[in-house]
Amino acid sequence: MRLERLTYNKIKVFLTLDDLDERGISKEEMWQDLPKVHELFRDMMLEADDELGFKADGPIAVEVFSLPAQGMVVIVTKGQSTNEDDEYDDEFLELQVTMDISDDVFYEFQLFDDIISLTSRIFPLGVTGGEVYFYNGHYYASFEEEDYEQIDVDMFVALLSEFGNPSTITKWRVREYGKTIFDEASIDRINHFFLNKEK
Repeated sequence: MRLERLTYNKIKVFLTLDDLDERGISKEEMWQDLPKVHELFRDMMLEADDELGFKADGPIAVEVFSLPAQGMVVIVTKGQSTNEDDEYDDEFLELQVTMDISDDVFYEFQLFDDIISLTSRIFPLGVTGGEVYFYNGHYYASFEEEDYEQIDVDMFVALLSEFGNPSTITKWRVREYGKTIFDEASIDRINHFFLNKEK
């Protein structure tokens, strides 16, 4: 579980599949009103208080984004509390939950060479699309569902994981503040410029 403060009243929590697995929660169960999901949310809020000083009091809006074979991103926004002295309390929490499932796969790489190595593995399997960005000293590759529909998503993610890690920041942030290296057909273009191999 990784936490990041976005603004004074908003945090982001990145939950890996391992985080969910440790608690016996499947991605599908995150959408359900179950005691173990409530417990996970309580743990998230306690950790947010410890690490970031973010107290869960008053009305809270929760947005949950599911990423394929990567985990979940949870955005928690705190509304105005009617009483500044209120402690974390299940009865007092008023949740507005929004759920979204994203088919985008977004990975972070230490070096551009890692993306070239990845290209040598996935280009022969028919993957030619995607976007590549540079932001804050790291490279990022973004793939939409149509970019990898010709191969099994679990196999695709396993190959990505050999060379990089699931990104804990959103592609929208990288797109806005980072530098675009390739805005389309990135794997095809990297293959052409750096590998020059045919499928």
